Amino acid sequence: MTELRRRDLLALAAALTATPVFAQESVAAETTPVALTTPLGRIVIALETGRAPITSANFLAYVDRKLYDGASFYRASRPPNSTSDSYGLVQGGLRDLPERLLPQIAHESTAQTGLRHVNGTISMGRNAPGTAQADWFICLGDQLYLDADEQRPGFAAFGRVTEGLEIVKQILVAPVDPDAGTGSMKGEILKDPVPITTARRI
Repeated sequence: MTELRRRDLLALAAALTATPVFAQESVAAETTPVALTTPLGRIVIALETGRAPITSANFLAYVDRKLYDGASFYRASRPPNSTSDSYGLVQGGLRDLPERLLPQIAHESTAQTGLRHVNGTISMGRNAPGTAQADWFICLGDQLYLDADEQRPGFAAFGRVTEGLEIVKQILVAPVDPDAGTGSMKGEILKDPVPITTARRI
């Protein structure tokens, strides 16, 4: 075998070996942007359709059917007595529109997706794993305790805010009704929910 021939074969072998890696990176990097328009401005979310396909597809099903039009941000959860806009979460979805709910989806753990609950992450609200439907929350500040570990299933992160995080911060510090809500939501329901006028792919 000539040296040139040997080099050609080695180059071909290297290229074939690398192809699955490139394909995996392409899938992992695949995102789909969605814009939520509100009276406060636009929030753009990059859905991790490559790494969190089940949860992203569920969110897009609501978007494509325009079921989030007229939904709202209705919850602002922050540490007691905090007035900072840098740590907490805001929740949105179809809390008052149960007739629009689609079927529950399988739990897509962060242990599977490799995503983390860092600043700007969007993740699904749920009761038990496998009960998520239409409601979701956005993290302000890193909240890694929401990730899956050996003891906890965690929550299903599926994207991140790429535009309009300042609007999410405005919602976080908006007035809440101290008597509204039950359980962990007690005292975290916004006095004036922020409407989601439209939700569209962009």
